[in-house]
Amino acid sequence: MSVGSFVFMLHSHLPFYRKAGMWPFGEESVFECMVETYIPLLNMIANLHEEGIEAKLTIGITPILAEQLSDEHMKKGFEKFVEARIEAAKEDEARYSQRGETPDPEKLRLARFYLDWFGKQLDAYKNRFNRDIIGGFKKYQDLSAIEVTTSAATHCFSPLIGEDSSLQAQFKAAVDNYKKHFGRAPKGCWLPECAYRPAEEDRPGIGHWLHEAGLQYFFTESFVISGGQTAEVRRVFGPYGTIEYIPAPSRPPTGYDTFEAFWLKDYPVAVMGRHEQAGYQVWSADNGYPGDGNYREFHKKDDNSGLHFWKLTSKTTDLGDKELYNPEAALFRINENSDHYVGLIQQSLTDRLKETGTLGLVMVSFDTELFGHWWFEGMVFIEQVIRKLKKYSAVSMKTASEYLSENPPKHAMELPQSSWGSGGHWQVWLNNSTEWMWPIIYDAEKSMRELVDKHLSAEHRDGLRERALKQLGRELFLLESSDWPFLVTTAQARQYAVDRFKGHEERFNTIKGMLNSGKIDEGKLAEIESIDNCFPELSLDNFKLTGASNSIAASTTSRK
Repeated sequence: MSVGSFVFMLHSHLPFYRKAGMWPFGEESVFECMVETYIPLLNMIANLHEEGIEAKLTIGITPILAEQLSDEHMKKGFEKFVEARIEAAKEDEARYSQRGETPDPEKLRLARFYLDWFGKQLDAYKNRFNRDIIGGFKKYQDLSAIEVTTSAATHCFSPLIGEDSSLQAQFKAAVDNYKKHFGRAPKGCWLPECAYRPAEEDRPGIGHWLHEAGLQYFFTESFVISGGQTAEVRRVFGPYGTIEYIPAPSRPPTGYDTFEAFWLKDYPVAVMGRHEQAGYQVWSADNGYPGDGNYREFHKKDDNSGLHFWKLTSKTTDLGDKELYNPEAALFRINENSDHYVGLIQQSLTDRLKETGTLGLVMVSFDTELFGHWWFEGMVFIEQVIRKLKKYSAVSMKTASEYLSENPPKHAMELPQSSWGSGGHWQVWLNNSTEWMWPIIYDAEKSMRELVDKHLSAEHRDGLRERALKQLGRELFLLESSDWPFLVTTAQARQYAVDRFKGHEERFNTIKGMLNSGKIDEGKLAEIESIDNCFPELSLDNFKLTGASNSIAASTTSRK
């Protein structure tokens, strides 16, 4: 007998890095996540399926990531990247062998570990998945082993988008892109940064645009459902710790919790809130599993090969004092951590059942890249959790759609403005360091709306002009990416983010000038198209509002 349902949501997203640098920010960021996260994830899903176990993961893939994983330029670059990693491991094997320059049996063992590991990932990519990661996810969704959700086209920070035509275009383009890659319409959506804005006096809320695009559900943070205040959680990996924690004003308790899903007040769109304790157990730098000293250290690499030879050791150990990594010891800890996590989920749902007499929901959501890329052993952790839930627990693991189909929401609520950023509000994306970006975005949105209205209403459509308009739309989408203000705020890659933002602004203005002058430089347009080639299926009709929807240009001040 089941004690309740468990939904494990993985949100996969990277900014558009294609032809925009290599290292430390650029295409290699995609390649690292491909080899350390996306291929191991697919391998795990495939292995389980062959054993008769359906992973039942809900995996969000943003459209802009799907475009890069499907791009031939990126595929070729990835193969060269992994081949270089294999060669680096071979060189380390020679260097640390008994006859090498610096004999070291422990590093020799690790060099051989990586030589084998990278070789297996490349072989799976080429031979098991035919160089098609997105096709692999499609296969296992078609087999009902997983569910794949979408997001806004370029992961825009939806509440701060100024034009309703741009919001509509972001979500409708996402649905079109999903259909292209997965052969069906998506059901679920990951709201970028879990950012939500309710309806305002003069414009509809984010839920309206999800419903208009045919999307049926999304995810949010626990405090959004329950009220109160978001807790400060210093995340074990990533740049999040550099952001000052300034909590949003506390809200009165709503009387609800995350053990069930809810309808939005005005739309048949469902929302699930993350279970706070189950999320904290993984994310927390102080108490989360990835902070265990036996796990691989992300930040320290071999000076010659760039391979990771060290373990975390402790949270306070300086990089220079890190001890060598032991894969076997790490797997032993994974076994203990997965046991604990399965027990936590089982106990949470059992307590809920005893307290209320009803079967509850535990939903957790994480960045996919946490597992494998940041936390090297994380994918094995997920696999063990899936296996142990099936074998030892009374918890029913389901995809989000399966849960909602079997447990339609019984209550409706309107969500407050919120995000999963530090403090639970929008400050990570709109602050003193980033406020200069938003007037530029708003001007571009307004220009896009006006140019689409002007040229698509013409009696005869012009092919070259439409080409220019579509590229204008792509540059607007890329300008709207939430990644640029995020990277500026965290200072993780501030100058890179500023340069990328200004680059898309410049290309937008170049094409805008062509359209306004009526003189389109086809050679220049083709050059821009060759760089920012995402969404070839983009429909300009997505930028044209229908019905009574408003199109309100927001000011930076009004969004603070």
